[in-house]
Amino acid sequence: MPKTSARLLALLSLLQARRDWPGALLADRLGVSPRTVRRDVDRLRELGYPIAAVKGPDGGYRLGAGTQLPPLLFDDDQAVALAVALQTVASTGEGDGIGAAAARALATVRQVLPARLRRRVETLRVTAVAPPAPAVDPAVLATVAAAAHAHEVLRFDYGGSAGGSSGGSTGPPRRVEPHHVVTWGGRWYLVAWDPDRVDWRTFRVDRIRPWTPTGPRFVPRELPGGDIAAFVTGRFRGADGPGDWPCRGTVLLDRPAATVATFARDGIVEESGPGRCRLVLGSWSWPALAAEIGRFDADVEVVGPVELRDAFALLGRRFTAAAAAAEAAQRPPGHSAGHSAGRRAAQPGDHQRPRELAAGSSEPTSADHGSAPPSAPA
Repeated sequence: MPKTSARLLALLSLLQARRDWPGALLADRLGVSPRTVRRDVDRLRELGYPIAAVKGPDGGYRLGAGTQLPPLLFDDDQAVALAVALQTVASTGEGDGIGAAAARALATVRQVLPARLRRRVETLRVTAVAPPAPAVDPAVLATVAAAAHAHEVLRFDYGGSAGGSSGGSTGPPRRVEPHHVVTWGGRWYLVAWDPDRVDWRTFRVDRIRPWTPTGPRFVPRELPGGDIAAFVTGRFRGADGPGDWPCRGTVLLDRPAATVATFARDGIVEESGPGRCRLVLGSWSWPALAAEIGRFDADVEVVGPVELRDAFALLGRRFTAAAAAAEAAQRPPGHSAGHSAGRRAAQPGDHQRPRELAAGSSEPTSADHGSAPPSAPA
């Protein structure tokens, strides 16, 4: 029979592994009598572990949640996974909030790790690179998440980031049915149903200042599509619900497929002859898609749809007007475009000037008369 201290640790490890344990099964796993199991359970209770007795034909025990966090027992793989997870969160923090709490927890875990595990954790140093994001108050995050878990109406003021300079909300508090707390692009968001606006909304948690207590319970609505990851991805792509980009088009680029694929994100790239490729790409609006394709710095042939052709024509007019305005701003006062062109015509090589002026002209061509693209989805 193992010593009492070792047996207590073994019993604690078993109780953490599953919800309910019949007393006879615990006794069999530990190689002791049911009476010894009862005594060991009493010792763990004295140490602060909330172990409840489970009624039933076999009887048994359950490790519950207490008012304080007692010492926990992890196997080697769990301890390493915990340290790496804390590293990841701590490296994305802003020096306070969740990041700072994770850093303190990581320091505590490192202090108690055995030497063999400490070496494994040190060789698994992780730096999570994320865009700068406002810090989130852990208390606010816990309040919002608790309301979502308990299906309780959440009321809050919504305005600038906590501690920021953009100010707070001056209107009445928002009232929503919280559904999920998610992370996206280094920020925390609340996905909730807004009964006042009769629509699903996403709120940045760092801008939420919750009212307490929370409101009454509600029956959760079904999220469009049923999948929170697909719904959030669709919303941030500009769609009204889950799904692909609202605008998707196909072009041929005078660039090798291997070069384009490196920067195509979730686009589909296929070879289309030497030094040429076919690209299928999506975006939240047609002008945004045309601009995204333009960044490849290559000749473009639009395969379709017609909305993408119209978007290229629209951007062409805008860019040509911007170039003409910049050129006009650089002319000396009192010199018109026609006068400058006349002075240039008297210079040598004037037989090349008309072609250059035509290429840079702000007058629309026959390809510029398409309809404007639809506005971006809300």
